[in-house]
Amino acid sequence: MAGGNFIAADEGGSEYPGKLTRYVAITCIMAAMGGQLLTLFTSSLYVAAFFASFVASSVSKKRGREVTMFLGGLLFLFGAVLNAAAVHISMLILGRILLGIGVGFANQSVPIYLSEIAPYKYRGTFNVLFQLAITFGILIANFLTNKISAGWGWRVSLGGAAVPALVILISSLFLDDTPSSLIQRGKTEEAEQLLKKIRGVYNVNAELKDLVEASEASKKVQHPWKVLFRVRKYKPQLILSTLIPTFQQLTGINVVMFYAPVLFETLGFKANASLMSAVITGAVNFYFSLLYRQGWLPQSYAILVVLCICVFVAAFAFSWGPLGWLIPSEISPLEVRSAAQSVTVSMNMLFTFGVAQVFLKVLCWMKFGLFIFFAAFVFIMTLFVYFYVPETKNIPIEEMSRVLREHWYWKNYMDEQSPAKEVVF
Repeated sequence: MAGGNFIAADEGGSEYPGKLTRYVAITCIMAAMGGQLLTLFTSSLYVAAFFASFVASSVSKKRGREVTMFLGGLLFLFGAVLNAAAVHISMLILGRILLGIGVGFANQSVPIYLSEIAPYKYRGTFNVLFQLAITFGILIANFLTNKISAGWGWRVSLGGAAVPALVILISSLFLDDTPSSLIQRGKTEEAEQLLKKIRGVYNVNAELKDLVEASEASKKVQHPWKVLFRVRKYKPQLILSTLIPTFQQLTGINVVMFYAPVLFETLGFKANASLMSAVITGAVNFYFSLLYRQGWLPQSYAILVVLCICVFVAAFAFSWGPLGWLIPSEISPLEVRSAAQSVTVSMNMLFTFGVAQVFLKVLCWMKFGLFIFFAAFVFIMTLFVYFYVPETKNIPIEEMSRVLREHWYWKNYMDEQSPAKEVVF
């Protein structure tokens, strides 16, 4: 025993017969790995989503957004059911992996679907619904975990993921695919009829013509991943698809949302109050307003900290939250859109995973300096947005290249050369 005195058998101690058995060895190893298993449970979703996003990119291009959404919903449903019924941590880990794959497929397909199906004047409005659904899920999960005290609240919270999974799954059975995806797969007449249906007008020739031209250019790109990473004219899309999700996570939002109970307990909240505070931050994220009003807390400065957190969450909810998904999904041309979205999803999951893994250790080391670190990144990313992110409001999705050609910096990467001449490998 560490720090104790060792007594040898020949000094009067007892010596028991026996040897190291396989059972004892395996048992001790598994016990020692307990912490690792908890870490694996936490991180498995993000790692699975990271790798799934690359597979989803290919499925989205070859089979369509609708099929990708269906697979995402199905895998998410299986993961939710497995987590809710878990009797061992291995079931939880497997369920989280399935959830992660579902997240990878859903995040790959849903933002693109919304950007392609919505009229360009309302594209931002409908895409915000994606972020709104995420925040509503966070709010409900926090509420259920806090309110159900019989020891099975966590099962309801984890199993509640089956609700959005069923919504995505059932919806994908009735929703039409996007016109861009249909044309890309050679279903031009079906796409024309769909355009008339979703636009509510008979004359859709202009939009159809643009979509067909984009599809023809897309078909000449045989290897979109090589094109995205090697061809100069796609560097703006690659850089934006990489940095925007990275910056989204470096705002520190997941620190606040994941570790809100821990943060509030360090401020002197009681256990129930800290969990309720997590519910409140979720409500702020959903309603975009300050809802926290508890003035009875022990430390007077705690109220100010909670209000600052609410302001932070509210600010994220109408800026980096929805726009972190919207802009990458609409900025890329059809030929590299699925690949670029996969980059967005993978970077988001990679940095979510990183923040979840190192936050508590770094917090112990840097203390309040960690939040100064996040604040510094918010300042940097604000400058990045001001100088390098173009305005995409009211711009048809197939005309985004024109926006980049007119941008003071990105125009240096753009040219008029046909994709057919430079991207066929």
